[in-house]
Amino acid sequence: MSSIYSQKPWLRHYPVDEELPIPRITVLDCFEKRAGEAPDAPAIHHFDDTISFGEFEDRAERFASLLSRCGFVSGDRVALSLQNDPEFVIAVLGAWKRGGIVVPLNPMFRRKELEYHLADCGARVWIVLDSLATAENRDAAAAAGVQHVFTVQEFAGVLAQQTRDPAAHVRPSPDDIAYLVYTSGTTGNPKGAIIPHSSLAFNAEVYRVWMEIGPDDVILGLAPLFHITGLVAYLALSFRTGIPLILFHRFDVTTALYLAKKWRGTMTVAAITAYIALMNCEDEQPRFITKCYSGGAPVPPAVVNRFEARFGAYIHNIYGLTETTSPSHAVPLGVAAPVDPATGALAFGFPIPNCEARVVSLEDPGTEVPPGVAGELVLKGPFLFAGYWNKPQESERAFHNGYFRTGDVAWMDEQGWFYLVDRKKDMIVASGFKIWPREVEDTIYQHPAVREVAVIGVPDAYRGENVKAFVVLRENFASTVDAQEIIGFCRERISAYKCPREVEFIAEVPKTATGKFLRRALRERDRPAGMQ
Repeated sequence: MSSIYSQKPWLRHYPVDEELPIPRITVLDCFEKRAGEAPDAPAIHHFDDTISFGEFEDRAERFASLLSRCGFVSGDRVALSLQNDPEFVIAVLGAWKRGGIVVPLNPMFRRKELEYHLADCGARVWIVLDSLATAENRDAAAAAGVQHVFTVQEFAGVLAQQTRDPAAHVRPSPDDIAYLVYTSGTTGNPKGAIIPHSSLAFNAEVYRVWMEIGPDDVILGLAPLFHITGLVAYLALSFRTGIPLILFHRFDVTTALYLAKKWRGTMTVAAITAYIALMNCEDEQPRFITKCYSGGAPVPPAVVNRFEARFGAYIHNIYGLTETTSPSHAVPLGVAAPVDPATGALAFGFPIPNCEARVVSLEDPGTEVPPGVAGELVLKGPFLFAGYWNKPQESERAFHNGYFRTGDVAWMDEQGWFYLVDRKKDMIVASGFKIWPREVEDTIYQHPAVREVAVIGVPDAYRGENVKAFVVLRENFASTVDAQEIIGFCRERISAYKCPREVEFIAEVPKTATGKFLRRALRERDRPAGMQ
């Protein structure tokens, strides 16, 4: 049945043709080609040092040979508890050269989390930061069945002694699995999203054409490599295009600015919280970073405007999930996204090439809703994951009629721009009224004193839920703004039932390692004693 979604009204805004050829090579193939043709070309700028493509090729070959010596075969898993350092890159490339699957893990996992992830993926090899190789964590790895553990220091020493064995190299096909990337586990235990090499190669190409990446570009790595953004927008894009990537262990705003200037970074994809940190730093922002994209969390228009006014760079919205191998939608480079006049929300872009995007009824996922009506965003295309590791029922529930159900509430306008409303699970119901935290947050962000804000629903015996805002004030405003001012500011701009009944000022909004706000942590913090 024909619909406005199948008519694709956004095509006239596309920076590229409607469709992109489906790559039948992997980003490993691209990396090896670059290493062969230009071995001295810079691959990674790590703090003040530079490592070439040829050097990485040599170390990756040595790691593949080490894996072979350990009895590692195609399809086995290598787990990484690492930060943004060269060892992460070596391990990814070397595991792929042996036909392995890479499992990036958050280095902040404690024993219980670590043991669950290592056991669930069935990792045979675990590479870990020296500081995390405690007896407790080693016990967790052993309990999970891990056979070989290497700290970063051990890893470097073993590779230096390892000779290259050409027979160890097993070339993966586009249909093989590149990564298992675990979701955040908002409902139940975290699930390992299966990312094929084909999806990785396709979205690396999307980034290349959408951001108009050329030989003079340099990627500034602000997000962690263990997140889907770092894996695709940094590593896969660098491998695909042969351009260098700036890495510096973990995010620090002063270090980021210093290295961006030193190595002349030109583009980045990062959470909006990273841009807020840059904006709040007194150091001068380098003006040559012109290709700025932000995803993973809503992008408030007020923050975009402040950033552009100070640094001359516009933050383009981008939308994606682990299950979409990073982007499914993006704002074209050099284009300012429209703002929804009713809610003040920025559009998050148009569907990427080869993406079938639709908005369906929240009650019936088989029924499309017309433009202007909110519903669940569903997606189909070559960028999608291949299901959840060892969870066939969860995989089946994630799709309806071949479309992946994102769980995000969105709507599309007549021109084809898509707007995010909020996560279905985050909706607040107060006295029967449905309230989306995103709209309230965007309103509060317009206040000049506000640096960060997160909104949740809190239990109320009469109304069911009340709206509560957790606010982080900008410097020099702590003594001049109170809760009533924030509430009054909202009442002048949105309906009374949407306005917060409570405002709590905090020093920092709790976040994931990738910069997403942890509303769940705020709910737990605000839960009455004894309530489970």
